[in-house]
Amino acid sequence: MAWRKRFKDKLLVMGILNVTPDSFYDHGAFFSRDRALDHALRMIDEGADIIDVGGESTRPFSEPTPRAEELARILPVIEAVRKHSDVPLSVDTYKAVVARAAIAAGADIINDISSLSFDPDMADVVAGSGVPVVLMHIKGTPRDMQKDPTYKDVVGEIREFFVERIAFAKSAGIDEENIVIDPGIGFGKQLQHNLTIIKELGRLKELGQPLLIGTSMKSFIGRIMGTTALEDRAEGTLASVAMSVWNGADIVRVHDVARTRRVITFMEALMASSAPG
Repeated sequence: MAWRKRFKDKLLVMGILNVTPDSFYDHGAFFSRDRALDHALRMIDEGADIIDVGGESTRPFSEPTPRAEELARILPVIEAVRKHSDVPLSVDTYKAVVARAAIAAGADIINDISSLSFDPDMADVVAGSGVPVVLMHIKGTPRDMQKDPTYKDVVGEIREFFVERIAFAKSAGIDEENIVIDPGIGFGKQLQHNLTIIKELGRLKELGQPLLIGTSMKSFIGRIMGTTALEDRAEGTLASVAMSVWNGADIVRVHDVARTRRVITFMEALMASSAPG
């Protein structure tokens, strides 16, 4: 996939498709293949440029899902969506076996929350297949990442992390053109860390890699809004998307594709505008 060409003219919207029984957002509404397919096609119609399929919950304090179970969840969905659309499919996994099978089934991108560090075979799978990979920053694991994460300079430390991970990926044979970075909002970060990352995305943009950000419906937004209700996080999510795009994000990973696409349309017009002469 020619990432650079896609970014030249368009910001990308990645639609989230969780095929887990315990998704924090949809509570397993798309756990069946047919419902997942319908939702994927709906997001594509609404303007999703990429569909990100996940078969394991990585919310705070979650436990790992066995590989066989993760495969049983995602492979029928990947195959079904691929039969109906050629939209790029991303697979949210850190397991090499899952990634290899997903690519064989038609997936185009691997989205690894561990930046190739949880499974020693993942880098070889990505390099051998030639697919793009999203390297995400995480402090710890989903099971323990929110147990009082601390930083002296959150963006500086994330930047150093990516310098090392990008170098590792390239040394493993992954084409630099295929590397996307994600600062991992909510993955081992406190509220202020998340806000600082959004404000200072430009420091990560300097690394020269496409930048993905995923703020959608996350708990820090609810804390700012003073609510635990998911439906009350929508406006904060859209605001975070707008600010992330303004500060350099190339891809936004979201649940609500339709409204996000409208925000992106406005932001593209705003950023392309010039003062009247």
